Amino acid sequence: MYHGVINVYKESGFTSFDVVAKLRGILRQKKIGHTGTLDPEAEGVLVVCLGKATRLCEVLTDKDKSYEATLLLGKRTDTEDSTGTVLSQQEVSVSEQEVREAILSFVGGYDQIPPMYSAIKVHGKKLYELARAGIEVERAPRHVMIHAIEIESMELPYVRFRISCGKGTYIRSLCRDIGDRLGCGGIMDKLVRDSVNATETGRIFTKEDALTLQQIEELERAGSLEKYILPIDSLFPKLERRYVTTAGHKKLYNGNLLKAGDFAGDRSRQGEDDSMICADGTECLVYDEKGTFTAIYRYHASIRAWKAAKMFL
Repeated sequence: MYHGVINVYKESGFTSFDVVAKLRGILRQKKIGHTGTLDPEAEGVLVVCLGKATRLCEVLTDKDKSYEATLLLGKRTDTEDSTGTVLSQQEVSVSEQEVREAILSFVGGYDQIPPMYSAIKVHGKKLYELARAGIEVERAPRHVMIHAIEIESMELPYVRFRISCGKGTYIRSLCRDIGDRLGCGGIMDKLVRDSVNATETGRIFTKEDALTLQQIEELERAGSLEKYILPIDSLFPKLERRYVTTAGHKKLYNGNLLKAGDFAGDRSRQGEDDSMICADGTECLVYDEKGTFTAIYRYHASIRAWKAAKMFL
C-alpha cells in the first residue's frame, strides 16, 4: 500500500470522485482521498492523499489556489457555467475598459453567494441534489478572498484571466458576479487549476508537476511510481524532527504525552523540559526508535509536555 501525497492532473470529463475511484483500481488500495473538488469539466491540479496520508486531507483542503479561467459574457445558466441550461442570453454592449474595471474590482474580499450546483449542505441536503430536483433555496453569502487577477486576453464576449484566491471561492460564481455587475450576465466557459498552495506545509502543487491517470497507471506497471509520491513528513520541511527513545517508543504508539526525556539525543541543554526552547503550540515530527515517521506532536507549555496532534499509524 502506498502512503503519501500525489499530484494528479484531473482531465475534463472526470469528477473528482471518478479520479479517486480510478486510482483505487490502478493502485489496488481503498484508502485514498482527494483534497478539493474540481467541477467535472474543469481540469488541473487535484491533490490526492494515499494510505496513512488521508489524515492530511483536512490540512490540504481549501488552501490558496490559482486558476486560469475563461469568462463568457452575455449568458446566464442554472449551473453558472457552459454545461448548464441557458436561462437568458443577450448582446454584450460593454467596452473592454468597462469589463477590465469590473473584473479587477473583485480583487480583495467580498461576500459571494455559492452556486446551487455545489456540494454545500443546507439542512442536511447537498445543494446540487436540491437543484437537480428543481428546488432552489436561499444561500447565505460566504466571505471569500481574491488575492490577484491578471487579465490575459479579451475577445468579447470572451475574457481569459488568471486568478489567485483563498479557500471557498467558486470561480463560477465569480464569473456570474462579474456578469451581473456589467448588467449582461456571465458564465464560466473553461477552468484550469494551475496550483494549490498548501501554506501550512510549505508545499506548492503545480499543474506542471501533475500526473494524468494514464501516466500514473504506466508508472505503476513499470514499478516506478513510488518516486512521484511525496512522503508524509516531506510536506512539513519547517518542523523539527525528533526521535523517541526505547522507553518513549511505547508512549508514542499509544498516543501518550511525551516529555523531553522521551526523545533520543542530548536534551540536557533545556533541563527537565522544553519550556526554555519551545513556544506553546510548537509542533514537531516524531519518529519511532526505528526511525519511522509516526506522528505530529504539539508542545503544551502549561503541562510542559508534547501532546499528539495527528497520528499516522
